[in-house]
Amino acid sequence: MVKNAVIVPTGAKGGFVVKRAVPDADLRAEGVACYRDFIGGLLDVTDNLVDGAVVPPADVIRYDEDDPYLVVAADKGTATFSDIANEISRQYGFWLDDAFASGGSAGYDHKDMGITARGAWESVRCHARALGRDADRDPLTFVGIGDMSGDVFGNGLLRSAHVLLIAAFDHRHIFLDPAPDPSASFADRARLFALTRSSWADYDASLISDGGGVFPRSAKSIDVSPAMRALLGSDRAMYTPAELISAILRAPVDVLWNGGIGTYVKASTETHADVGDRANDTLRVNGNELRCKMVAEGGNLGVTQRGRIEYALAGGLVYTDAIDNSAGVDCSDHEVSIKILLRDVMSSTGMSVQERDQLLATMTDEVAELVLDDNRAQTLALAIARRQALPMVNVHARYLTQLEAEGWINRSLEFLPNDKQLAERQASGAGLTTPEFAVLLAYTKTTNIGLVVASTLPDDPYLERELARYFPTVLQERFGEQIARHRLRREIVATQIGNQMVNISGISFDHRISEDTGVDVVEVTRAWVAVRDIFDIETAWDAIESLGADVRLDTQLELLLDARKLIERSVSWVLRHRRPPIDIAALVAEFRPSMRVLTTQLDDVLTGKMRAALFSTEASRLAAGVREVLAQTVSMWPILHTSLDVIDLATRRALDPHLVACTYWQVFEALDLGWLWDAVASLPRSDRWQTQARAALRDDLLATLADLADDVLFVGSLQAWMENAGPTVARTSAMFTEIRRAETMGITTLSVALRQLRNLALMVTRGS
Repeated sequence: MVKNAVIVPTGAKGGFVVKRAVPDADLRAEGVACYRDFIGGLLDVTDNLVDGAVVPPADVIRYDEDDPYLVVAADKGTATFSDIANEISRQYGFWLDDAFASGGSAGYDHKDMGITARGAWESVRCHARALGRDADRDPLTFVGIGDMSGDVFGNGLLRSAHVLLIAAFDHRHIFLDPAPDPSASFADRARLFALTRSSWADYDASLISDGGGVFPRSAKSIDVSPAMRALLGSDRAMYTPAELISAILRAPVDVLWNGGIGTYVKASTETHADVGDRANDTLRVNGNELRCKMVAEGGNLGVTQRGRIEYALAGGLVYTDAIDNSAGVDCSDHEVSIKILLRDVMSSTGMSVQERDQLLATMTDEVAELVLDDNRAQTLALAIARRQALPMVNVHARYLTQLEAEGWINRSLEFLPNDKQLAERQASGAGLTTPEFAVLLAYTKTTNIGLVVASTLPDDPYLERELARYFPTVLQERFGEQIARHRLRREIVATQIGNQMVNISGISFDHRISEDTGVDVVEVTRAWVAVRDIFDIETAWDAIESLGADVRLDTQLELLLDARKLIERSVSWVLRHRRPPIDIAALVAEFRPSMRVLTTQLDDVLTGKMRAALFSTEASRLAAGVREVLAQTVSMWPILHTSLDVIDLATRRALDPHLVACTYWQVFEALDLGWLWDAVASLPRSDRWQTQARAALRDDLLATLADLADDVLFVGSLQAWMENAGPTVARTSAMFTEIRRAETMGITTLSVALRQLRNLALMVTRGS
């Protein structure tokens, strides 16, 4: 289920195993016969669509609602069975036709595209950046599980010509190469991958460096050279094959790449029986024994979840297999949805099957990019979560408790820590690990998506763009009418929005907003979409993502966190100032044009200390390697949310937003409120109540500042207002001076300061 966060329908993954073969039978023929029975049996109890109406299966008692959506995902031993499944689909007259099973002869071949491995490589890229490395340009040492004939292993070990593969194993051989030549070894790996079938025994032995070789796993023992022993970090000269594989798994390298089948890493607290993979009991290692810097899981179940957590707590970089290899299921999802669309196109326009298949082929590269965008977004979201693990541990603890109380998650089933364990981690300077965040990320998305689908939000005409951009550009341009009536239209919209909101604003975003405002997830989502478009967040976010290795990861994450703060403060503002349900289109139309203008004028509007702070921030971003236009944009984010008050006031008073903004910041500078702004921002947020109190003070400050600006505009000028309010301003300034002399400023003293500021606004208003 956790892999379903990036795909449109929800559901579970089943399996197909031929348990008992007939002696002397053609095993493939028997497997196909059993498969036909199995698939036919599924369709016998599945609803169908006929002329747009749901038709239940005959003689079947149904206890659930209408649900004609059933797809088959071929995997492992049935990877070549997609065409068989689609043939059965046609025999049954099933509405999905050959969209029933993805990856067939008229579909996207995952191995040819290398899509699963390319998705896992995005994880390697993100991990490498955390280490200050570039996975595409820097040499990285690898050990691997698999061989070059495999889809995920083979495609993965061809992602970079700088990979230094020093060891690998599959079920037949162990490959050792202590000093590989990058270009020569890359070329031979590519040769092996191009063969119909290959093993490590087919590797060109002349290319293997001294002290290496290819050894059968059937050998009684294997002598290991001094050069190889040094790389393995071991003094042993002789191993059994199982012992050598264990040593390879524990090698001190950059990357452990899993592209095979089996579970090779568990937690020290788990038994081999807990793992349930007896074939690998003799070679399996514990998570705290791994010495690699990162683990990439192109294959499923190579590491247990407890093993990942143990490895991450020891400092290792790892997500989960559901994150690393999600591109495969994501690609299948796009193929199915595209074929559903094109089935309508064929029916309404007369497009032939041949024309459809040609169109599918031309879109291969763009489909791959749409899929990989999900991988990039999720790995970046998890990198941000890892950075905030300790500062936000209390928030995450509350969020876990809420999810569990509402029945969305079973903490013990997902190996998530309880409150006591989280408190112990916090005391030791840690929070949730990245594998735990990966699970929480998936549950947050699927929970939110489910709530959005159950609401009217997916039917909002404003969100038609979210539906359209799920599909490749050529389909958007040619078949907009058919896209608008897609069978999975509502699910696609909800999935697109649900994924993007969590990827950009974080795992606990909607939980925190709901805590602060009492508004449900659907209304938070409406406000989020509006804020995203008012500030054109997508453009800036994409620009930050594209920085890549040009800047340090820490810098990139700081920029993304600044964007998150802007969004969070602005969403809170919207939910306080507009009644639900939020009219997204109207809100964007009200604020976006003026916001675009103010964004280009803000540095001219600001005065004094705030102007100096803006230019200082911009200078620091430029020094960190951020491009000039982007540096100018992000430097405004810490204060840009105040423009919502400015535009709102300008609209109510029918004034130019630029004039209102000038007045707003003139008041800020005239009353010397920079210290109060900074003092509120520096208040502690160690628990929920401190966080909410801090947010309340910030909101009060901004609301009062807007009222004061309104007073000045009413009077006519700042000078006239100051003359009118002179004695009151003097008393307020004296109180501020007294408060600032205190050694510390807490919620109590700052509340008094804000009340005095509010009194100033009220008194002047009465005096006018």
